[in-house]
Amino acid sequence: MYKRILVAIDGSETSEHAFDTALQLARDNDAQLQPLYVVDNPLMAYDASGYDPMILRDAFVEEGKRLLADALARMKHENVAGAPRIVDVEPVGEDISERIRTSANEFNADLLVLGTHGRRGFKRLFLGSVAERVVRSASLPVLLVPSRQGQNTTSDATKPANTELAAATHEPPR
Repeated sequence: MYKRILVAIDGSETSEHAFDTALQLARDNDAQLQPLYVVDNPLMAYDASGYDPMILRDAFVEEGKRLLADALARMKHENVAGAPRIVDVEPVGEDISERIRTSANEFNADLLVLGTHGRRGFKRLFLGSVAERVVRSASLPVLLVPSRQGQNTTSDATKPANTELAAATHEPPR
């Protein structure tokens, strides 16, 4: 069914669960998998003396390398083909969701897998979640994977197992 799956990871528990799901789909469908780590380069709105934005970027890159090395090791263990990738958000005019969509297009993905909540939760208050923005403008199916904690609640236990597929058709979750 799916032959090229892109999964965004950011080190959160939810993105780990999304990776597990994407890995299983890739294995079951004999598909290529591309774990993607996006480095966000926030612009400084003010001049802070002694602040070097490259320190923050370098920390993100190091975290991405560590996460992607772990993803690649797990892919090899499961005999799943593919190569992880680190990408940077363009400094002006691009956000994480746009970079994920662009990367999916570059990879010719036929499925995009995302966790519903990543580590960038504070931005949700102002900008909406990355997953929500990706779903609203995606041109390919998007599988939203909730956190494992969310699956253990009473209300979630009564829902069908694949309610996250609602995002693939751009319908709001129930």
